[in-house]
Formats: sequence, structure tokens, C-alpha cells
Amino acid sequence: MPRLSATEPYLHPDVELTETSLGRYVEIGKGSRIAWSSFDDYAYCDRYADIANASVGKFANIAAFTRIGATDHPLETAACHHFLYRSSDYWDDAEVDEEFFRRRRARRAVIGHDTWIGNGAMIKPEVTLGHGAVVASGAVVTKDVAPYTIVAGTPARVLRLRQPPEVAERLMALAWWDWDHDVLRERLEDFRKLPALAFLEKYEG
Repeated sequence: MPRLSATEPYLHPDVELTETSLGRYVEIGKGSRIAWSSFDDYAYCDRYADIANASVGKFANIAAFTRIGATDHPLETAACHHFLYRSSDYWDDAEVDEEFFRRRRARRAVIGHDTWIGNGAMIKPEVTLGHGAVVASGAVVTKDVAPYTIVAGTPARVLRLRQPPEVAERLMALAWWDWDHDVLRERLEDFRKLPALAFLEKYEG
């Protein structure tokens, strides 16, 4: 019996979920905290990932101790402490600043399909990782990353391309991540053995 399921996400111990939707065959690692986010089919995160205000695509690979959509503090006001917006924690007659939270939750990080985010990496709010992008361990991503591009460093910069642009375009057009579960199984050996170009030549239209 497979460990992962089309009907129930696989949640390891001590996972915290807040207003989050999880697709088919999704796995959430031990101690991870996911809030106001969505995980599409087959996406997973390893241990102690901290993800907020993010849309995570299919087959996303998220390593341990990553931070995606890191929540921020107001910088334009006299103070940046959270007593400004979590005010009811401090006074009986003060309310939370709901407008601040609405603005923060609207600043979503978008993680494309078939992406890989390495251990300890950080993806800032409103950043988009294109399909097939790779983020090296420890990188801090402050700007959008083009599809099938590998970035590294603090702040993250382009290291190299994962696939040449023409191959990347063809992979996105093929959109194998939308294939049925049984089709993925049927073509598993080709996923394992064929280079991307040979895979495309076999399965394109």
C-alpha cells in the first residue's frame, strides 16, 4: 500500500495548519507550520518548513528549514513591533489591526510546478519561482526567478540554467505535471532514464 494518498495528505507529527488547502499526494514534514497557503498535488515540504501566504505548485520539492512568504513588519511607522497589529495581546480595549493582516496575506509568494527549494532557503513575499526553478540551500530569494533557472546566494543570483530556454518552453508546453496518476506510473521508467530532450521527443503531441 503506498504511503501517500489521493484522498488524505500525509502529515507528520507536530504540523500546524492554518487556513491551508492541500492537494492529492501531499506530504507535510514534522514540525512544519503552514498558514494561509495552498499546496497543489504531489507537493511536499520536509521538516520544520515555515510557509505563509504562499501558493505552492504541483510536484514542488521543499527541503527542511525553509521559509517561504516570510511575514513582515511595518517599516513606515514610528515602531515596527507587533504591538501595532497584535494589539489585543497587550490591552483589553485594543483590537488586532485586521487591515494590516489583510495586506500581508495578499502579498503571496508563488512557487511553480516541479520546483526545488534547498535546505534553509528563504523566499520573500510577492516572489514568483517559475516552473522548474531551483533555489540552492541557504539562498535568500528577493526577486522573481525565471522558469528552469537555478539561483544561489544572498541575495539570490542566477547560477545557471537547469534547461536551455527552448527545452524549458517545451517542458512547460508538455505540462507533464497535469498528467493522470496512472499515466505517471506508466511512464515512470522514462522519467527515470530519459534526458529531458529525449523525454520531450517521445511524448510531445
